[in-house]
Amino acid sequence: MDARSMSPKPVETHFVDIHEVLPEEEEEEAITKIGNRVRDRDAKRPYKSFGRQVSLETGFSVLNRESKKKDERTVLRSGRSFGGFDKTNRNSGEARKGDFSIFRTKSLSKQNSLLPTKREKEIMDSQRTDGSKGIDNEFVNKSVPAGRYFDALRGPELDQVKEYEDILLPKDEKWPFLLRFPIGCFGICLGLSSQAILWLTLATSPATKSLHITPFINLSLWLLDLAVLISVSFTYILKCIFYFEAIKREYFHPVRVNFFFAPWVVCMFLAIGVPPILAPKTLHPAIWCTFMAPYVFLEVKIYGQWLSGGKRRLCKVANPSSHLSVVGNFIGAILASKVGWQEAAKFLWAVGFAHYLVVFVTLYQRLPTSEALPKELHPVYSMFIAAPSAASIAWKTIYGEFDALSRTLYFIALFLYASLVVRINFFTGFRFSVAWWSYTFPMTTVSVAAIKYAEQEPSVMSKGLALTLSFMSSTMVFVLFVYTLFHAFVWRTLFPNDLAIAITKRRLVKDRASFKKACDIRHRTEQASSKHISVNKDFD
Repeated sequence: MDARSMSPKPVETHFVDIHEVLPEEEEEEAITKIGNRVRDRDAKRPYKSFGRQVSLETGFSVLNRESKKKDERTVLRSGRSFGGFDKTNRNSGEARKGDFSIFRTKSLSKQNSLLPTKREKEIMDSQRTDGSKGIDNEFVNKSVPAGRYFDALRGPELDQVKEYEDILLPKDEKWPFLLRFPIGCFGICLGLSSQAILWLTLATSPATKSLHITPFINLSLWLLDLAVLISVSFTYILKCIFYFEAIKREYFHPVRVNFFFAPWVVCMFLAIGVPPILAPKTLHPAIWCTFMAPYVFLEVKIYGQWLSGGKRRLCKVANPSSHLSVVGNFIGAILASKVGWQEAAKFLWAVGFAHYLVVFVTLYQRLPTSEALPKELHPVYSMFIAAPSAASIAWKTIYGEFDALSRTLYFIALFLYASLVVRINFFTGFRFSVAWWSYTFPMTTVSVAAIKYAEQEPSVMSKGLALTLSFMSSTMVFVLFVYTLFHAFVWRTLFPNDLAIAITKRRLVKDRASFKKACDIRHRTEQASSKHISVNKDFD
């Protein structure tokens, strides 16, 4: 009789130990101290009697009191667990799905930071002592390595997340608009501003004088581009204010970092293509200084990374969009020549041409270390014709003659243009993006260069080629403009979730073997649990 009376005690003690180490009850006790509102909410929750099964979903045992803070294997931001793959773990207390505050500007609030909270620090410390390889440093990293973007993303623009990668934000939830607004939107301004210059050239060039093109087309395009530039700039400034951490992610992106040059290139385009009825006889040099100073500052930073080596050396991050960081030198040389600073124009042309040769050779020979250039063609390849055509126009503007060097650069651009046009069928089947707009200005630039060549060598062939290229570029811009309006106001798909900025610094799961190992651990623990429960029932 005494043995029977004493036998249930170990069993009861055992169950008390299990309930004491449940992390959910610890959190509820902490929450109850906050206020009546939280206590009322917790009181409505049904009691979960399957606490042991919840802890076993991660495949780890919680029988010891000392390990009560070592059994949390949750990815804090994305809602995915390393060990458990069902909805139970995704809805756990630490998986705060939709927590967009991690990309907010740090100074706005205490939680608007990539730094971990006190609770997150405790979890990360326990993960370090447990030997885990989770995301313990995820929230203290200020940048993502360039190689990580290539590992986690795919596509010529590196904007699509690979299937086996996890991100910090939910994919099935619509993000705030500012988080979905990319730096590539300045490509719209690039396309429209270059078209304004094209139609100004068509209206004033002797080679196309017989067409009697009205200058009001240039005025309309210039005003439209100015309005779009103001709208895009205002929106992106708001993003800088509220989501500066997302801006940093875009800056470290190997492709999007080149689009930070775009706003200043657009401003210089507007200064060059200003309508005659609005333009003074000569532009003030302060205009050139205002637009070129931030461009040179960013250029020194980027070119220094290319030159000094490291993780962001040119052979690692080179992609067709890198031409955007080179073209601005030639555009700045054109504007410097128009304000009367010829020496500054020659300096910028020399810097731009030197780096264009390096970028062109790096991309053309496809180094084994360069992973950004895909095998299939894409509109991004049109960036190859931007730099030589802009260099040709800049040389003619500086020296006043379309001489041998200008023609050489123009012929290089023309050959690259032809090599892409003959394979136009390879450009189909790609997802539309606002960044496509930036790939229209190379077509416009080569059209302007063709007009300048027709002025120097007037003939039926040269004039016909100039008009053909101009018609193709204008048609492309018109089609993209209509397509953008449909995506923005009809289909409402112009700004999807920007998954590229939400990747983790390290791959959380390297291969399928990790998943298999976690599933095996969970399966064995569940079997052990079922056997233990059956033994207790037999004992009772």
